[in-house]
Amino acid sequence: MPPRGVKKGSKRGRQYEHIKQSLRSRGTSAETAEEIAARTVNKERARHGEARESSRLSREDISSGRRGGIRAHRRSPRGRTKEQLYEEARERNIRGRSKMTKAQLQRALGGR
Repeated sequence: MPPRGVKKGSKRGRQYEHIKQSLRSRGTSAETAEEIAARTVNKERARHGEARESSRLSREDISSGRRGGIRAHRRSPRGRTKEQLYEEARERNIRGRSKMTKAQLQRALGGR
């Protein structure tokens, strides 16, 4: 079932089904495939101004497809971007975050 606000059969509804089926064909569990598909569709809705509310990162970060393509072929996992870590640190009100490196932000957030 597509995310809330996405009609079945609409462009985003078809996109959701396509992503979900693609992940299932690669052996991903149904629950994980649904979550990834919903997150991807919601991100694209935010990027294109179709969502009621969206975060700054949703609008300004690179697209989901491009990010996946870039990060898929790396030898070691890179995880979240420095901007994403900074936003979480800001939400948690971690002091000194503006001067921290990506590694320092990861440590301050508990290595998540």
